[in-house]
Parts: sequence; structure tokens; C-alpha cells
Amino acid sequence: MTGSFKAKADDVLRRTVSSMPGVPGVIAGVTDEHQTLYLSAEGVRRVDGAEPVTPDSPVALLSTTKAITATAALRLVEQGRLDLDAPAGRYAPDLERLRVLAGFDRTGEPMLRPPASRITTRQLLTHSSGLGYEYFNADYARLVGEERQPPIATSTRAALDTPLLFDPGARWEYGTGIDWVGRVVEGVTGQSLGEVLAREVLSPLGITTMTFVPGPEQRRALVGTHLRTREGDLVPLDVEPPTSPEIESGGHGLYGTVGDYLRFIRMWLNDGVGDHGRVLEAGTVRDAVRRHLPDHVEVTPFRSAIPTATNDGEFYPGVRKSWSLAFMINQEATPTGRPAGAQGWAGLANLYYWIDRENGIGGFWATQVLPFIDPASYGGYLEFERAAYDELVRTPDPR
Repeated sequence: MTGSFKAKADDVLRRTVSSMPGVPGVIAGVTDEHQTLYLSAEGVRRVDGAEPVTPDSPVALLSTTKAITATAALRLVEQGRLDLDAPAGRYAPDLERLRVLAGFDRTGEPMLRPPASRITTRQLLTHSSGLGYEYFNADYARLVGEERQPPIATSTRAALDTPLLFDPGARWEYGTGIDWVGRVVEGVTGQSLGEVLAREVLSPLGITTMTFVPGPEQRRALVGTHLRTREGDLVPLDVEPPTSPEIESGGHGLYGTVGDYLRFIRMWLNDGVGDHGRVLEAGTVRDAVRRHLPDHVEVTPFRSAIPTATNDGEFYPGVRKSWSLAFMINQEATPTGRPAGAQGWAGLANLYYWIDRENGIGGFWATQVLPFIDPASYGGYLEFERAAYDELVRTPDPR
């Protein structure tokens, strides 16, 4: 790592915390195929306290959990135990109960119909199954607001039994498909998702503390979640991790550190080899990171249905985007420096990461601020990614 990158990265973190509006704390890191190049933190765990955030402070990983669950599914494909194109209900029978929401009748009752086809695990992985999120879909948000549907954050079985918003394969919409992939993994193995992740993914990565249920010390050290009000103030939210979740949510449920997530990114950069052993075969990695959405389906911008959870937004406006088996793909180069074909995604509380196999570099940025696509946090992340490409990838101009 160059000293100039460390200086630039440190400055980005400091300004993200100290500027107005800033964030309480941020943790960020960069890795290549072999080792962590940068890992640092700035700010405090809670805006109403003085305890500093450290590089080892655990965070709610939220939707960055998804790629880890997808990796466990790919392990089962390698073992010949999971067919991505078979009906996913073969492995998770409850999925067959879901019906398509066709609208609401005059009394406000949901109108449901059978789907035109059965959902496959590939469609669950690529967010083309018909499942959505209440955060981004007004009809789904209406069901939650009218208490017809538990919020997905409750990690209950009932929270997964949502109507489909369209027929499987018709379009892309970000949703709870990876939570159902977790149920598929459990159905194939007969074990809990946490057990499968620990054995098949986390152990060969050298990760021992990533978990669905943080222990007492992890709970005490967790970075606090905050809500940014319309006035720009930051209000702590006393969100407690579950002590005994009804389901281990493969879509949002893990807690861990940025350093550990960098180990996961490093495995994808290194053709499936983790710090303590192989996770995926090189051929599986190469196939997984290609486009897996149908040609007529594209990733679309976000539209907020719950303003306290998310803003409207889009990653890299004007850049075409698709989906692999675990990540979003930018199909064109981005202004920050990512080449076409790089992978990445995010978590609701403004966590962001990227994986660039062409240049052998990836990074992770973690705050715990709602709503999603917060200008201060997301803006800081874009600066951080740009600095990594400016200093670690691009060849300096000799002039």
C-alpha cells in the first residue's frame, strides 16, 4: 500500500465524520488477493457517547449477508446437492405457498393469483423471483403498514410468507429472495443456515466471530444504529440484536467486522481460496460472477416506499447494471474507477463494498446510519473507492 493512499483514505474517513452533515463513525478497508492493505476507523460508536469506533468494532452486516449465503448455496451446487434451475420448492416446500399480488379490491383486501411458473433458486439469487422488500415497494409497504404482513426485520417465518409482486423471471426487483435461499440451504442439508455457513464458508476464510446471534461482548461493542432526521440530525436507535431468531436470515441477519468481510472479498479475488483453505472451485467463481439475469432484465433504480429506511437512489446513474449469482455487476466502467464486470453490493444502514477481479482489489465501507443512500455516508464511500483506484490501481502519470 502506498503512503499516499493511506493519507487520502484517512482524510476521507475524517471528513465523513467531521463534516456537516457527517456520520457518527465509519470503518473502512481495502484488500488485494493476498492481504488486507488498509483497515481503519474514525468517530464514535454512538452519537450520544464518546467511545471510539475501532477497526474491530462489530456491525450489523444487513444485506451484505446475502453474498455469504449465496456462497453457501454455490458450495451445495459444487457438491451436486442443489440444482439452481429446479423449482426451489423442491428444497423449501413453503415457497410453493406464495401467490402473486394482483392488486387490492374495493375493500382493500389483497387480490392473489397463482404464479405463471415455479420459482427457481437461480431466480432467488438474482432477485428475479417476484419477491420484493417493503422498503422499496409501495404495495408491500402497504401490507406491512396495515399489519397484514410482519416486517422482514423480525426474522420470523411469517415475515417470509409474502406475496410475489410479479411472475417469476419477468423483471428484477430487489427483495427477500436470499432469505429463501437460506431456507433452501437448510432444506438441502438438514442443518441450520448458521451451521452450514460456519462449516462451508466462514471456517476456510478464518472467520470465527461472524454470527446471527452476537454474544454479550459483541453486543456491548456493536456500533450503534442511527436515524438521520429530515433536519439532518442523527438520532440513536436502540436496535437490539436477536437473542433467538425464529429464522437465521440469509438476507440480512449476520453481525461481524469489516476485517472479516475483507477476508470474504479476498476469497472472491483469489479464485475461491480463503485464508485457511478453499471455499469455491475456480471454475465456480468464474461462472458465478458472469451475468445470470435474462437478457431482457436489468437492474433498476431504487424508489423509496418507507422514507425512514431508504432514500430514492441508484448506484452509478447512467451505468448499465446486471446481477451475477451473488452480486450486482456494473456492465460499464464507473466514475470511481471500477472496470466493467466488477461486482459489489450494499447494506441498508449504508454499508457498501466492491470486488474487482480484473485489478485484484476490493473494499468495504461500514456505517450504521438510516436511511439508505445517506448523502454523507454514500458520498464518503464513493470518495474512498475513487482514492483506492487513484492510488493503488491507476498508473501515475510520469509527467
